[in-house]
Amino acid sequence: MRRFDALLADYGTFHRTRGNILCHALGIGLIVFGILSLLHGIPLFGAWTASEALLAAALLFYGTLDVPLALAVVACAAPLDLAARAVHFWPVGAAAFVLGWIFQAIGHGVYERNSPAFFRNLVHLLIGPAFLVHEAMRGHGRAAPGSPISRT
Repeated sequence: MRRFDALLADYGTFHRTRGNILCHALGIGLIVFGILSLLHGIPLFGAWTASEALLAAALLFYGTLDVPLALAVVACAAPLDLAARAVHFWPVGAAAFVLGWIFQAIGHGVYERNSPAFFRNLVHLLIGPAFLVHEAMRGHGRAAPGSPISRT
């Protein structure tokens, strides 16, 4: 089993209920938007900000695990980055970040009744977005025939 498959499988053991996965879909989206919004206020060069640097780092990290999934994760994050540019108001990003973590807590406390996966392995903070994109690409548990993302 590849390392990435093991990470997805381990993360999945903490996220089995539909309610928790829905809370995570909302929560992780808000957290990513919030982080990108906050980083958007840090200019690097030209039109590039720290938010785009984070997306490039994410592409590299996820690319070491699974290239098609890396492209899909960044493709999902790109609209959030564009939204962060459009909003360009850090309190909105901070509020989204906090609200996202509230959704995470609801998912684990109400639906899953367990602690978050990152309590056991901090790498799971990075696996969360990939897990959601992976599940979406698999068709919520059923991989399409011939899909490159059909291993777990």
